[in-house]
Amino acid sequence: MANNRNNAQDLKLNIAPDVATGTYSNLAIISHSPSEMILDFAQMLPGTPEANVRTRVIMNPIHAKRLLSALADNIQKYEHNFGTITEPTMPSNTDTVPYDILGKA
Repeated sequence: MANNRNNAQDLKLNIAPDVATGTYSNLAIISHSPSEMILDFAQMLPGTPEANVRTRVIMNPIHAKRLLSALADNIQKYEHNFGTITEPTMPSNTDTVPYDILGKA
């Protein structure tokens, strides 16, 4: 695993200015087939009945599992540096609005 991390650190990324600004997402929908994992990142405004997909990422299951591991590792490092991330509780008056990136209500 150390070799993979060293290779990743040596990787030079080119990023176009329009991509560098990023895309905000407050909702993610994850689906899959036997050969692909599809991640749709969307924005949903409070009080609206629909979400707009802003970015779709398609990857094979092996890369999706690596992403999961890398995300868990980075969350652990973040919490070590900045404290535990706590999920907010859902207010009772917004029971139809998804409130987190996983779309849990």
